[in-house]
Amino acid sequence: MTSGATAGAGGRSPSGRAPVLAVGETLIDLIVADGAAGLEAAGAFASRPGGAPANVAVALARLGVPSAFLGVVGEDPFGRRLRSTLAAEGVDTSRLRGTAEADTSLAFAWKDARGDGHFRLLRLADRLLSGADVEAAGIPSVAAVVVGSVALAAEPSRQAVQAAVALASDSGVPVCFDANLRPTLWPDLAAARLACEPVIERATLLKLSLDDARALLGVGDDLVAALGAMRALPPRIAVLTDGARGSWFVADGVVRHVPAFPVQAVEPTGAGDAFTGALVARLVARGWTAPEEADLRYAAVAGALATTRPGAMDGLPTAAEVDACLAGG
Repeated sequence: MTSGATAGAGGRSPSGRAPVLAVGETLIDLIVADGAAGLEAAGAFASRPGGAPANVAVALARLGVPSAFLGVVGEDPFGRRLRSTLAAEGVDTSRLRGTAEADTSLAFAWKDARGDGHFRLLRLADRLLSGADVEAAGIPSVAAVVVGSVALAAEPSRQAVQAAVALASDSGVPVCFDANLRPTLWPDLAAARLACEPVIERATLLKLSLDDARALLGVGDDLVAALGAMRALPPRIAVLTDGARGSWFVADGVVRHVPAFPVQAVEPTGAGDAFTGALVARLVARGWTAPEEADLRYAAVAGALATTRPGAMDGLPTAAEVDACLAGG
């Protein structure tokens, strides 16, 4: 783990660079630890810090990009664990609020026979993210904002995230929307589309898995249709991922494919967040111009490496690890 002092809300990191601000949930992942392919047969769980936006914040910090986190945890042992973990990783936690109104959120995670990850969330304290939290976060001064769909599944966090995205967009701050849709939170997909629509309209980078595209764009399993639908959406940069099948991105109206990086996968939890963090790191470095294949390859390697170790945050790679894999071909 890396460590370092944090900047106050709206301030800069010790390096003097504005942080990328991840907004939404941080929680405890309860990961099936006995090889069961579902919760019905699970007999043992490993508890690890997680939550997609928080994972992205850690991924960025490990890649040398200043990051900060905006969210809510319970004033309980899990909340204290999450705060100390993020701080130890060098993530600015000055915008992470503790509350006595609810316990820290939880997520159950497991992988199926194909190796794909599945999640069931018990949302508690993270739902309490408010407009007041957003107003105090200094969003106009950050380098970028990263959000997902989990916080959009309930109020008041839905309005808070939408307000954060609107404020960032109006301030000229790039917005990354990694949908990361969890079906158990959205019995009605029409409601998911309605909640995500204002975020997609203001996003600079839209990242969808093929599963996300099925749910939000109604394209079924048709990859060509998914890419066509994404090209028609407002975000300047659109990326579609499909696990071991690789990723596709749209740049200057042209769709390009980047193969997945082959590894011996142990656990998929956090792989998508590692990919997102690495891609955002590259986009920050290039001033948010359209990505090239090398940028997606960097993200693909980061995502693959995250599957080779258990956990979400624990498995996120460092810049040195990604660079070593790229150098080794």
